[in-house]
Amino acid sequence: MKVLLISNDAGGYAHHVEAPENTTVQQMFERHVGRFHADSYLIRVNRQPAPADQMLRDGDRVSFTPLKIEGAV
Repeated sequence: MKVLLISNDAGGYAHHVEAPENTTVQQMFERHVGRFHADSYLIRVNRQPAPADQMLRDGDRVSFTPLKIEGAV
């Protein structure tokens, strides 16, 4: 399946990525950001907050936005 991945970490980018069927939000995060820190990011699917175990569907828009920018006061 194809998912639009929007990352707002360090300037942001958006691109379509291939993901296996039954991929969860947590698996997508770990694959593209690193170790899962749900408390450090606002994670949304189709502009709505999403739980870690939510299954992604073809065409979903997934975004990972850090809650605190490193170095900010």
